[in-house]
Parts: sequence; C-alpha cells; structure tokens
Amino acid sequence: MITVHVNDLRVFGHHGVEEDERELGQDFLFDVDLDVGERGANDEFAEAVDYREVARVVQTVSDAHRYALVEALASAIVDELERRFSPERLRVRIRKPAVKPAGLDGTVGVTVTRP
Repeated sequence: MITVHVNDLRVFGHHGVEEDERELGQDFLFDVDLDVGERGANDEFAEAVDYREVARVVQTVSDAHRYALVEALASAIVDELERRFSPERLRVRIRKPAVKPAGLDGTVGVTVTRP
C-alpha cells in the first residue's frame, strides 16, 4: 500500500466561529494522507497521485467558502479528494496554530477519516 502524505501545509483562511476569525483570517495547518493502493509503484507519473494536486485541492476548497467549523472544512476537503483521486482511504487533519485553548498553550484541530 502506498500512502501519499502532504504535511504541515500552511493555508491562510477565513474560517471560525468568532467574527474576527472570519474577518481577519488566520493560518491553518493541514495534514493529508491518501492510501492509493499501488499507484505510482511502476514509476509512471501518469498513474500516480500528484501531491501538488492534493495541495491545490486543499487550497481551492479552503478559498471557496468561509466555514464556521473546521469539521465542515475538513469534510469538504475529504469530499473533493475522494472525488478527484478515489483513494482507498484518506485522512485530513486541520490544526489552528494561533488558537490557545482556554488561554493555555496547546494546539486545537480536527481529523476526518474515510472510509
């Protein structure tokens, strides 16, 4: 099984429950894992999943709509990755590095996995 990884992809977006998050925007960090079977094992680029295209999907979906919940953003990205690449399994993790949960040091985020 080959897994294509795109990790720590930093995308600026206008997502969040708070009005200032939607108005001012903030950085989001994305980790994407796509299990693609044996695509690419034969060294044929045309049969592989291009990680540049995976990154573009994340950027495009993030730019297309302002989501209140990162759960909804992650689900929309998963839907588009499934449609574009038909992976056997995929996982999208989103983190909000600027957010301090309850004023404490830490990182918040969500993960959507399919199937």
